[in-house]
Amino acid sequence: MKNLQFAVLGTGFWSYYQLSGWQEVGGAVPIACYNRTRSKAEAIAAQFNIPHVYDNVEQLLDRHTAELDFVDIITDVDTHAPFTQQSAQRGLHVICQKPMSPRLATSTQMVEKCREAGVQLYIHENFRWQTPLRQLKQALDSGVIGRPFKARITFCSAFPVFDNQPFLAELEQFILTDIGSHILDICRFLFGEAETLYCQTDRVNPKIKGEDVANVLMRMRNGVSCYAEMSYASILEREAFPQTLVLIEGERGSLRLGHDFVLYTTTRTGTTFTQCSPPVYDWADPDYAVVHASIVDCNRNLLQDLQRTVFGEAGEGSSAVETTGKDNLETMRLVHAAYESARTGQVIAL
Repeated sequence: MKNLQFAVLGTGFWSYYQLSGWQEVGGAVPIACYNRTRSKAEAIAAQFNIPHVYDNVEQLLDRHTAELDFVDIITDVDTHAPFTQQSAQRGLHVICQKPMSPRLATSTQMVEKCREAGVQLYIHENFRWQTPLRQLKQALDSGVIGRPFKARITFCSAFPVFDNQPFLAELEQFILTDIGSHILDICRFLFGEAETLYCQTDRVNPKIKGEDVANVLMRMRNGVSCYAEMSYASILEREAFPQTLVLIEGERGSLRLGHDFVLYTTTRTGTTFTQCSPPVYDWADPDYAVVHASIVDCNRNLLQDLQRTVFGEAGEGSSAVETTGKDNLETMRLVHAAYESARTGQVIAL
């Protein structure tokens, strides 16, 4: 099958890992890249043999649309909507980093603009593709613990995330849009949609603008009471970053995804455990290993759908695409409902 060709819009911290993920998957080749600071684009282009470099998005699109199949947007959140619209207007499919945009209405418009243009919009929501979370989902769906009724999804850490991504400290809304969009998507991945939500937030770190603690309690439509807790201010006995820890209780037992990617299955007959370690890639940062490994499976899933769309056929072992713009819009509804609940102190009906 012929390689797809794409442009990279944004060559900051995350782009190296995103491009490494594409290289790992194969089947898609970057031919142009953009960054508002040209030197950063030139550095990434040199690493990945990208022939064309720009510091102006419109110039890139004007000169290369005929050669491109899609764009991969890895810029700051404020540029996601305009870059998506510019690409869609030229008939290019779009992959965009999360969160879609700062406002729910704008995220909705992104989905609509791509639908009207007849192009696909995908959100690079990779957390649900982490190996331990996929195996947890398989165990849950197997029925080993029966009907689930309660769950706790935890991402609490003191990891200095602002060192690598200092712009995060300047966000007026931080943890719910940053890690919250991942964690709330995991809740949907495991249990489906929510019917009510209540949230409380706090800012512990005085050097940042946004909230660094958020606690969200949801009643899912399937009856599960789901508690999602997020913090970058938690000094704990054992640092978990970047692992997501999960406890699910069911009528016949429980599932616990613990430290070091161990999945514990407990029933009345006892507890068994399964090691769910992610693949190890030499390009991944050891501090983010499970997250960076999930980029590969997420990219593979998106590529398979792009191949179906562009060539009318699927790649080997293809499966249904998961993280479309339409699907991720439901995660964005949870993020913005959480902010509304924290602001008003009210339970939000969804």
